Formats: sequence, structure tokens, C-alpha cells
Amino acid sequence: MAAHNELGKAGEQLAEQFFSGKGFTILFRNWRHSHYEIDLIAVREEMLHFIEVKTRKSWRFGLPEEDVDDKKINCLIEAGEEFLEQYPNWKRVQFDVLSITLFQNEPAEYFLIEDVYL
Repeated sequence: MAAHNELGKAGEQLAEQFFSGKGFTILFRNWRHSHYEIDLIAVREEMLHFIEVKTRKSWRFGLPEEDVDDKKINCLIEAGEEFLEQYPNWKRVQFDVLSITLFQNEPAEYFLIEDVYL
């Protein structure tokens, strides 16, 4: 597996722990349908969260959240709409981005951007 794929999987595992520790119930990790993918789908207090996770080991290429551009947000929204077609019982939804930076020999840094829209 390529190093960037391993980093992404590690980030998603950390994200799952992060959200679980904040009272979220993780429903799906890497939910896929057709060409759509959502890193995490979680629920807390009857709010469904579609979560994009970005992880970096350094700031060489910028902050992780800078990789979440308009195109990525649109894909996340389209994936969320597809999910809601399959599971229409959800009335309250939110799109979030979790940025994780993993510096060597330091604890992970988390930056949560909640309720993301264009």
C-alpha cells in the first residue's frame, strides 16, 4: 500500500476515535456507492454527520483542510444526497471536515470545521 494511503487510513482511524470520544456513534467508515465515498458517517443527538477527513505529516504542502476545495465539498454533498436516498429517515444533517496533522514525536493535532457549505 502506498504511503499516502496508509496515512489516510491512520487518519481515519484517529478520526473515528476523536468523534467517538466526543459522543458520536460511528455508523459507517469509507461508505461507498458508485463513484461516491464518505470517510465517516456518524450521528450525535439525532444529527447525521458526513465527515471528510484530511491527514498530513507536515505542512510542506499546506494545511490538511486546504485540500478540501469546492470540488471536494460538492462531491461530499452529492455523496450525502445519495446516502439520504438510501436512508431517507434522517431529517437533520451536517457536513464536517476534520483536519489531522501528525508531526513526528508529537501528539496528533485536530482541527474540526463544522457545518461546511459553499
